Amino acid sequence: AALHFPDFRAAERTFQLVTQVAGRTGRGERGGRVIVQCFDPDHPAIRAAVRHDYVAFAGKELPQRKALGYPPYGAMARIVARGESQQLVEAYLESIASAIRSASQEEQAPVRVLGPAPAPIARLRDEHRRHLLLIAPLEATLRQAIDATWRPSEAPEGVRSIIDIDPLDMM
Repeated sequence: AALHFPDFRAAERTFQLVTQVAGRTGRGERGGRVIVQCFDPDHPAIRAAVRHDYVAFAGKELPQRKALGYPPYGAMARIVARGESQQLVEAYLESIASAIRSASQEEQAPVRVLGPAPAPIARLRDEHRRHLLLIAPLEATLRQAIDATWRPSEAPEGVRSIIDIDPLDMM
């Protein structure tokens, strides 16, 4: 199931986990055998992990990331907002997204804005969670857009937000 999480690093994590488990299993004198139960045994991450073939995995994964401008070929930030009112949370993130889109056009600095959308865990502790992904070719461009538009102290009452530069987890 982890292979299909809504996270661009899901295949990488799956490859790493299966490779690590298989490596530990074969350490003893008798060796070992790993059985992986999965929905998609033909997925490139699983196929490469079975062979301990990092080069094959990276050969499939990196071109996809490059095409989308995802790390390591670009910079990414994730803004997560939460609050009791879904409408306030969405309106707050929409205002940030709109400001970043406008600033990006004015500066002719390409920042892609994805969302706002429900976070993978859309409700947590009785609060609605939404997120916004920002992607730019250069970290400096991304930080400039964020500095010009994101003001957590100006969030509506009851809405809190955080930002994660180069997020390791999209949950």
